[in-house]
Amino acid sequence: MASASVEDAFYMARALHLAKQGLYTTAPNPRVGCVIVRDHAIIAEGWHQKAGLAHAEIEALHKLEQAQGATAYVTLEPCSHFGKTPPCCDALINAGIARVVVAMQDPNPLVSGRGLEKLKMAGLEVVCGVLEDDAQALNRGFISRMRRQRPFVRAKLAMSLDGRTALASGESQWITSAQSRADVHRLRAESSAVLTGINTVLADDPLLNARVDFEIQQPIRVILDSELKMPLHSKLLSAPGRCLILTGVRNEEKAQHLQREGFEIHCLGLIDGRLDLYEVMRFLADQQINEVLIEAGATLNGAFLNANLVDELIIYMASCILGDQARGLFHLPDVQTMSDKITLKLRDVRQIGQDVKLTFTRV
Repeated sequence: MASASVEDAFYMARALHLAKQGLYTTAPNPRVGCVIVRDHAIIAEGWHQKAGLAHAEIEALHKLEQAQGATAYVTLEPCSHFGKTPPCCDALINAGIARVVVAMQDPNPLVSGRGLEKLKMAGLEVVCGVLEDDAQALNRGFISRMRRQRPFVRAKLAMSLDGRTALASGESQWITSAQSRADVHRLRAESSAVLTGINTVLADDPLLNARVDFEIQQPIRVILDSELKMPLHSKLLSAPGRCLILTGVRNEEKAQHLQREGFEIHCLGLIDGRLDLYEVMRFLADQQINEVLIEAGATLNGAFLNANLVDELIIYMASCILGDQARGLFHLPDVQTMSDKITLKLRDVRQIGQDVKLTFTRV
């Protein structure tokens, strides 16, 4: 495969910038950008805006009268199969594109590399791997679903300086600043689904939607409710979008009542009376959910962390102290000695209002 140049990296950076325009709208599809260059100048560009609409390559080609001899920069391997839209490989070949530079191969193992091979067989020069790390970071949820058959999971928590999430009474509004709460809504907007447990629903009656001032695709709300305790009337249904209840009991009468209210009910397996979190993740992947944001209490957060199902942990640390009688972040009864501790890697620190936002990954 041909080698890349500094110019290739420059134009790929532009394509990645375009791909980010679809950050809140493309699910379940990946975020993809395309730049077409001829004689060292951009002659067209596009990005995938929403599932069912034209892919980035097609968007860019539609802005050209002729693309003969040009180079196409694409953040993801052009598709070689028919889906809701025709193959982008064919469009690039038929348009007369001479060279295609790709950031990363398609993560779907069933088709990975086929698009690149089709382009090469048609006589196009192909370069792959330009700014690959950036492209993978942009679509880590899609990659996780394709390669691991589960979504990328991010857990969000808010705590005081002494690591407490709520008073002993359960009161928790508001530990963090208005700026941090606005940032959480952006996290929700970026996510395919927001997940919580039934105890959080019963205690707080949350909406779990993203309240932002720009166009988004609202996240699916997912409630883990092993015993189907969901009340028939909940604020969850006053916000638009799907709301799934995942349960482990078959109570047809209660399920029918909830379904009439607008919930979707799905029965999954239990382990020791609690939902099998690995089965939950496989189910969500089957629902074409790329990224999950967990907003839950100490028990569910601890269960996900203990199961090694948290890919990223975001903690908003407020400038307050709640004392040793207040509630902690995680319920982890198996952590008894220092050798049992869960070690994290700090990835990012930034100030938001009067709070500090900490981003961690597992070591």
